[in-house]
Amino acid sequence: MNLLQRPRRLRGNEAVRRMVREVRIDKSSLIYPMFVKEGSDIKEEIPSMPGQYRYSIDRMPEKLNELADAGVSNVMLFGIPLHKDETGSAAFDRDGIIQKALRVAKREVPDVYYITDVCMCEYTSHGHCGVLCDHGVDNDPTCGLLAKTALSHVQAGADMVAPSDMMDGRVLAIRNLLDSNGFTHIPIMSYAVKYASAFYGPFREAAGSAPSFGNRNGYQMDVHNSREAIKEALLDIEEGADIIMIKPAMSFLDVVTKVREAIHVPTAAYSVSGEYAMVKAAALKGWIDESRIVSEMAVSAYRAGAQIYLSYFAQEIAGYIDAGLIG
Repeated sequence: MNLLQRPRRLRGNEAVRRMVREVRIDKSSLIYPMFVKEGSDIKEEIPSMPGQYRYSIDRMPEKLNELADAGVSNVMLFGIPLHKDETGSAAFDRDGIIQKALRVAKREVPDVYYITDVCMCEYTSHGHCGVLCDHGVDNDPTCGLLAKTALSHVQAGADMVAPSDMMDGRVLAIRNLLDSNGFTHIPIMSYAVKYASAFYGPFREAAGSAPSFGNRNGYQMDVHNSREAIKEALLDIEEGADIIMIKPAMSFLDVVTKVREAIHVPTAAYSVSGEYAMVKAAALKGWIDESRIVSEMAVSAYRAGAQIYLSYFAQEIAGYIDAGLIG
């Protein structure tokens, strides 16, 4: 055959395949989500997320050092408090679980970059992401509490804050309060495009954050919509967001692409608990090759346009990069 174009020439061996890759993954772009809870000497496996644990503050440095040794230098902390009330006051308490965890983490493992999830759902007695009024979550008062929470995290040592509540105007409220307190240098990674997804189920078990009534459809995005994602992303950038996150990742890769093409700040994608749980369940049955599936999931997010990838598999992905499976 007289073929001038033969795409297989650039697939002939590993050296040339790596040379011409269109997407490259670096460990520095990985973020590991980590659960911290009140108590002592706790490393408690999450039943729906085999291999993932809730850590007490005294056990937390073990995992932080393990991540750092693997080359995963970015961690997002989620707090599990003892006390919950109608307004989620433990979220912005100076001695709240995240605030205490940050002070210990910054002292014991200072080379890790600490991002904190800013939301009320783990802290409210009703499990919703803000204070309630007759028609659901009261948007504007919630924004004030979220800003207080973000400020308390930064004062305790957070390097970046990540509001995940989906209230209108919360990025502006956080940016204004941080700036007025001298924290103009602290970035905000906004969960700007967060869908009301069934993929969050295992997380809600892990964090004890399931709503006690109703659902979150009134503030998280409808899974049918993608143009709305551009609107949400652009609004948050106008309010001062430095990074835009899309969540979940796997079933919304089209949205990752659309958002990336529409904005000029870094784009993140969060591979959420349900994605992790499905892979683990199938792998434990011997039905799939876990390392290859996890690698393909990561590559697909970057290929779609993500520059930052949050994953419970972050440590494993770092190992796959070292082994040359991806990268």
